[in-house]
Amino acid sequence: MAAIGVWEQAEPGVTRKVFQPGIGLMMMEVHFEEGAEGALHAHPHEQMSYCLKGAIEFKINGEKTLVRQGDTIVIPGGAEHGVKALEPSALLDTFTPLRLDLLGT
Repeated sequence: MAAIGVWEQAEPGVTRKVFQPGIGLMMMEVHFEEGAEGALHAHPHEQMSYCLKGAIEFKINGEKTLVRQGDTIVIPGGAEHGVKALEPSALLDTFTPLRLDLLGT
């Protein structure tokens, strides 16, 4: 569970801040040190990620895609996905519906 509007450690080398959600849409900013990884996971929510800076390799259902500053990627609900930062990087992640697991409700 994340605290709204507070930076927290998510994984080694990864920090995140969950923004105040809307009714069915939410955003989270995530910062990565070079080499940091977001572990493979899946959730039923559709996700769109926008690369604010850096270069991140996404692995979605076994397929690798590189995103760089200014790029976006869509992750379908239920898809297994994870990331690796190839340099210091930041993402803006958007989810629908709300990720109650992150909001603690």
